[in-house]
Amino acid sequence: MLFTGNLEHEEARLHWQCRRGMLELDLMLQSFVEKRYSDLPLKTKKAFHQLLKCQDQILLDYLMGQDVPGDKDIADVAKQVRDAAGPEN
Repeated sequence: MLFTGNLEHEEARLHWQCRRGMLELDLMLQSFVEKRYSDLPLKTKKAFHQLLKCQDQILLDYLMGQDVPGDKDIADVAKQVRDAAGPEN
């Protein structure tokens, strides 16, 4: 769920949600939040929050490109996370 109050509180909460217990997920998600999240349109932010609701192994499969979410918006944001974690970023 998107938090629409204090921006600092929202960012802290989002960073906490990105701590998953798998180093690969932590690095990818936190990097994405730091680099790209603030510039996303609201629809994409909502999709990112839905993506974060996935179980860790499913989320890892999505972010590694081994599986694709059925929802197009979630699939698009998963690709954006994967792209943000690429070697050139």
